[in-house]
Amino acid sequence: MKSISNWLFATGLLAAVMAGPALAQDAKTQSLVDDRGVKVEIPGHPTRVAGISYLAADVALALGIKPVATTYMVAGREPDFLLGLTKDMKQIGQRAKPNLELLSETKPDLIVAMRRYTVGNADRFQAIAPYVAYNMELLSESYKEVAELAKVLGKPERGQQLNDTFKQHLAEFGQKAPKDKHPRFLITFGGDDPFAFHTENTAASIVAALGGDNVAGPMTQNGRFGLSLSLETILEKDPEVIFIIDYYPDRSHEKNPIWQQLSAVKNGRVHYVFDQWAETNGPIAREVVLREAAHYLYPDVFPAVDVKAEAAKLIPADLQK
Repeated sequence: MKSISNWLFATGLLAAVMAGPALAQDAKTQSLVDDRGVKVEIPGHPTRVAGISYLAADVALALGIKPVATTYMVAGREPDFLLGLTKDMKQIGQRAKPNLELLSETKPDLIVAMRRYTVGNADRFQAIAPYVAYNMELLSESYKEVAELAKVLGKPERGQQLNDTFKQHLAEFGQKAPKDKHPRFLITFGGDDPFAFHTENTAASIVAALGGDNVAGPMTQNGRFGLSLSLETILEKDPEVIFIIDYYPDRSHEKNPIWQQLSAVKNGRVHYVFDQWAETNGPIAREVVLREAAHYLYPDVFPAVDVKAEAAKLIPADLQK
């Protein structure tokens, strides 16, 4: 009996020693520095992800993970670029005014948030779960955000693949775009005092990579990703193609007499686009925007886009059920 006990003890000890590193790796705390400049400690690989913006859902779905909670841009509008799967997630309010009580009820183990809408309540978010705040504004930030979140969620190779594939697609579409055309464009939310995106913004960067000339121009040093332009200024710059994020239901800009004088309006080249154009930093959104922008700039060269079909290529089939 004693020999058997010794054998069992030795076998158990050996198993524990061999399993030790794996268990330690599984429970290892990860850390990253977010766009607040704060070092965030994240235990293990989170599975209950909540998003203040669509970035978390975009990245997680492309990795095969369905988040537990998300905000929305327009109440009741489930984005086609996410296949409407947000309907299965807890809705925690409009992205600019998330409901922290509803968020807490979902018991997330990671909160991925838009910095400008949440930094004022950072302590309250952090009290619920590890809280990562990103700017989610520029194309250069998109690559970092996708790579970091994929690593945190335990799929760094997939994150790298998503970034590499998009860079390849961006280059391919750019090569195919006509070289003798540089249509002036504007991306805006519309309204009485339209807010327009500078070229470094993710959606605008994509359109510019296709040969478009952004009338809002580049960012100033340490400036915001966009600016407000009067309709008089827009008329002076006279964009040939206008992308309006469909957000304000009254479309008050259309009632202004100046609006009717714009070349894009006269030529039927005003395109009302959806949430992926405002929140373009995720891997699904930027692929969809690339294809939509190419078609809207050069309809004779690039085909119209089935947004859901494009999204379905990036979201695993088992999540689409």
